[in-house]
Amino acid sequence: MTSVTTAIQLVTREQAQNQRVTTCSSALAEDPWVIDREVQPTYGPGASMADPAPLSSPRQGELPEEYRLATDEELDLRILAAKATLGDRAVILGHFYQRDEVVQYADFIGDSYQLARAATEKTRAEAIIFCGVHFMAETADMLSRPEQAVILPNLAAGCSMADMADIDSVTDCWEDLAELFGTEPDDDGRVPVIPVTYMNSSAALKGFCGRNGGIVCTSSNAAAVLEWAFQRGQRVLFFPDQHLGRNTAKAMGVSVEQMPLWNPRKPLGGNEEATLQDSRVILWHGFCSVHKRFSVDQIDKARADFPGVRVIVHPECPMEVVDAADESGSTDYIRKAIEAAAPGTTFAVGTEINMVNRLASEHPEHTIFCLDPVICPCSTMYRIHPGYLAWVLEALVAGTVLNRITVAESVASPSRVALERMLAVQPRPVQP
Repeated sequence: MTSVTTAIQLVTREQAQNQRVTTCSSALAEDPWVIDREVQPTYGPGASMADPAPLSSPRQGELPEEYRLATDEELDLRILAAKATLGDRAVILGHFYQRDEVVQYADFIGDSYQLARAATEKTRAEAIIFCGVHFMAETADMLSRPEQAVILPNLAAGCSMADMADIDSVTDCWEDLAELFGTEPDDDGRVPVIPVTYMNSSAALKGFCGRNGGIVCTSSNAAAVLEWAFQRGQRVLFFPDQHLGRNTAKAMGVSVEQMPLWNPRKPLGGNEEATLQDSRVILWHGFCSVHKRFSVDQIDKARADFPGVRVIVHPECPMEVVDAADESGSTDYIRKAIEAAAPGTTFAVGTEINMVNRLASEHPEHTIFCLDPVICPCSTMYRIHPGYLAWVLEALVAGTVLNRITVAESVASPSRVALERMLAVQPRPVQP
């Protein structure tokens, strides 16, 4: 199957001719270093292109010309040669959503939970090259050995969801909740609120959770983490993704009425005191722009076009989409469900297009397609390109570490507390 990058280039030419197929932005056909030159920080073309990037977003300097001008074949040879020279000194981690042209070089591929574990296990490597986004590289730095260098090939590979909750806004919320609920535990020893941050958040917010009795979760272990939190707290403050929090808690029996949304721009998050007092989960006003694109109409069309289709979506999708699907689960759950299915199954999948296309290529015994008919990859994952990978690898061969991601120990120490709690909570066993 054609890679997403190649498909975008073909579709862009097709759009210019007869508009038969579409991408969400023709700028996706451009090389990412074109976006790096923009004056204002931006997530770039793709699902997050309408999300405003904070002025403090990391910026990527211009990639040297030799990498910008190199052909795909030349970059392939240079990456493979550098990997061979470095051997066990360097390990490349790749997220499921990464483009095929990059993930093909990964020594380990996984979701954010699996990559967090991998960062603790790749102890022999001097450098961890993280083909993902900024918050993932931060996590790898905090969980790896101090002498290991964690490298993000393109510093501009951020995450719009992670940026929707910042440390100042969350701290203000926490202080408001402490004023409302107090801080004393109830008769069962449960404190008024336990903070839970999704892995898709900054190191500062992971540190906040570590300092305040909280924990980190991923889409793989969100239910187990909420169980952990409910054992210790009367309610949970869940950030930054409202949809993962809502879908997970609803499946555990928490009513939607007990899950108010906290808008950091409004007093008390836009809620009445009584609503917050009755809450079980307070959801932050954040979301994933990739998974927000999926709709019930898309599911209805898939069922009409393919009777008997099996619809699987990611729990970052809106609640009505998760409710309309046959099942929901993390990227690893989706992968395992497809692997375990009887040959000839038709799947409509609601998650990032690079992963869906890769699954379709790996499983020709099935019919697999993305629910969203528009090609619109994760904007920030798409900022990683083989040119950047070749650049950082060849620098390592020459003895230079580029784009190192480091987290100050004052932040890393409490963050590790929250991350270690997460790693100690085993995801619920699921049978796809």
